[in-house]
Amino acid sequence: MTSQSTEKSAAANTATVSKTPSPDHIRRAPKVLLHDHLDGGLRPGTVVELARETGYPDLPETDADRLGTWFRQAADSGSLERYLETFSHTVGVMQTRDALVRVAAECAEDLAEDGVVYAEVRYAPEQHLQQGLTLEEVVEAVNEGFREGERRARENGHRIRVGALLTAMRHAARSLEIAELANRYRDLGVVGFDIAGAEAGYPPTRHLDAFEYLKRENNHFTIHAGEAFGLPSIWQALQWCGADRLGHGVRIIDDIQVHEDGSVKLGRLASYVRDKRIPLELCPSSNLQTGAADSYAEHPIGLLRRLHFRATVNTDNRLMSRTGMSREFEHLVEAFGYTLDDMQWFSVNAMKSAFIPFDERLAMINDVIKPGYAELKSEWLFQQTASTSGYAEGKG
Repeated sequence: MTSQSTEKSAAANTATVSKTPSPDHIRRAPKVLLHDHLDGGLRPGTVVELARETGYPDLPETDADRLGTWFRQAADSGSLERYLETFSHTVGVMQTRDALVRVAAECAEDLAEDGVVYAEVRYAPEQHLQQGLTLEEVVEAVNEGFREGERRARENGHRIRVGALLTAMRHAARSLEIAELANRYRDLGVVGFDIAGAEAGYPPTRHLDAFEYLKRENNHFTIHAGEAFGLPSIWQALQWCGADRLGHGVRIIDDIQVHEDGSVKLGRLASYVRDKRIPLELCPSSNLQTGAADSYAEHPIGLLRRLHFRATVNTDNRLMSRTGMSREFEHLVEAFGYTLDDMQWFSVNAMKSAFIPFDERLAMINDVIKPGYAELKSEWLFQQTASTSGYAEGKG
């Protein structure tokens, strides 16, 4: 075999070899997270320690490893309502200033360690008042924790920026108050507003006064919709409430028909969501737990990615799902054969959809995300070239 033919053979092998990223590449890839609950991401050991420090008596387990397993098993029920019950324990230990600072700082550290460079983390201030904190004190403690976590991450060689989303509970009646709180702190670490909680029986239209207020103030908000309920929830969130993003939105798949010949027909709501580039905050592992999908391979994210919806990948609740952004992508790489190019597509989608100013989003995309993926793809290419060159030389 001539040198030229050997080079051609090596190039062909490189072109045809799978471009599957390794777990290490996935972990080091710059990732963007838009849907993560602060009270759903505590370290099990932290829950145990805070329960002891604050006198919280109701933990089902006091060993950190067993407690982590309990959270995962309790969340694996297939019911959103049962899934939400697990939060009584995490919220129960997050009732003091010191606890909130600690949890927020560890959240930022853990995300940075997992390769997340930008995150919007949400929590409901109204759920942290049982021991006398005010709404303002809750927000300031969490913001302090995020800044401390960012600092610790830098010391450990990681970079992350964390913005807070203030959540109102859809079964309660404080949404306008929380929206006003989000607006007061919008230049002090809070980037937007959200409503969360059980969807059935609590439509987003109950909170129109909050959404109208935020629109008048030119502020941003996302709405949990299309997770446990369905298309009416998505339609109300968009057409009545004016949401910038859809928290989950996975049930938009109900408005998409896939025919036996592989052709696809979008209903009017699905077409609107795609045409308007409305971001979908998809959370694959969480969706499996709450029954919105049966497996990763059957998760609607595969079709939504193929149809070029503004799909993003998120964790929802890292403790309950025992997950992280890297693990979410590992599942998707295995299920759909995604490459670093696909991961970059999801990450850029998410950064485009973040609630920080346009120039800051653009800087993150051009100066952090794209260079990060370019370096990983270059590294991958050289590894594959070395592998196939060695193969070709051995055959020569």
